[in-house]
Amino acid sequence: MSHGPRHPSYDVAVVGGGVVGLACAWRARQRGFATVVVERERAGAGASGVAAGMLAPVTEADFGEQALLGLNLAGLERWPAFAAELSELSGLATGLRHSGALVVGADRDDAEELRRLADLQSALGLDARWLSGRECRRLEPGLSPRVPGGIEASREGHVDPAATVEALRAAFLAAGGELLEGVGVEEIELDAAGSRVAALALGNGQRVDVEQVVGAAGAWSGSLEGLPSGAVPPVRPVNGQILSLRAADGRAPLTKRLVRTPRCYVVTRDDGRVVVGATTEERGFDVGVTAEGVFRLLEAAREVLPDVDELDFVAARAGLRPGTPDNAPVVGRTEIDGLLWATGHGRNGVLLAPITAEAIAACLSGEDAAEAVLPFAPDRFARARPSVATAAALGER
Repeated sequence: MSHGPRHPSYDVAVVGGGVVGLACAWRARQRGFATVVVERERAGAGASGVAAGMLAPVTEADFGEQALLGLNLAGLERWPAFAAELSELSGLATGLRHSGALVVGADRDDAEELRRLADLQSALGLDARWLSGRECRRLEPGLSPRVPGGIEASREGHVDPAATVEALRAAFLAAGGELLEGVGVEEIELDAAGSRVAALALGNGQRVDVEQVVGAAGAWSGSLEGLPSGAVPPVRPVNGQILSLRAADGRAPLTKRLVRTPRCYVVTRDDGRVVVGATTEERGFDVGVTAEGVFRLLEAAREVLPDVDELDFVAARAGLRPGTPDNAPVVGRTEIDGLLWATGHGRNGVLLAPITAEAIAACLSGEDAAEAVLPFAPDRFARARPSVATAAALGER
């Protein structure tokens, strides 16, 4: 764990050392900003530590979320170049696999639901096609004979989040960045007018001056102190339980592709590890694992992949995704000069890390973010609230 900051001031401080925060910090450092990451636990200990690393915008597509779909597709496009650059500079692999994805149903009701989704994907011109049960089993022989059909999305894939965090950490430090682990942020201090970021008050009693702050604290982003309520995005914790299984040595991989159903997903790593996830529960900051959650995930996986029964059970974990009222991320500048947000990514933090980091680096440099990111600016929540200046004026009356 870190002892404290090496310098009294920084150009950029990133609050949160998950995959999004580290990616933002790395890109900021590449632009020449003196950058520090402040992480309350260890890098990757939050949602990144219990993520499956799916890169699956097509099979995530849902009705009424076209803007989010556009962002997710743009995020997927960034990943090959992002992973290649990251591996080259860090010397570490990210586990990127262009495996393709297969979304299957366990029964006729599932098939009807997936047919409607396939129609939406077709109407949106997405790279996906409907397959019969027999065609699905031709691609994935381990599927149950009861599977009636599914959707293939051949461009999707996954990465290993833990490996990606380690690569980002190494690349950021190699670029001259500073990482403080085991140090919380007590308060984001503003100037006397309350209009500009001035400093961070740290949990170890130290204070550092900063020009710009990027809030990337995931589910804890809404808990950062020192800011007026209108400047804090409405981020809440969403609990997700996930299972780690493993195939015995010499056993064929459970799946070649990312396999999903309406109730779970299954990701097979190259080393025989298998990830089954994930529940979605509103339980505040509770990260306990429940018997019900474990049972539901195993039941959902084995109804389409019976060989799950033969895998070794390794662990069950729970993490907190950062959710928002519109189920979309919060990325960009705020009305407080020097305050930016990179949070609220829900279950797509890994997918959106490259494009989020690109957008934040642009904003730090006074440039505009990519067009796909613009609908997700923090001010979409603040428009209905009084501005900081108005709130201050009202408070003086």
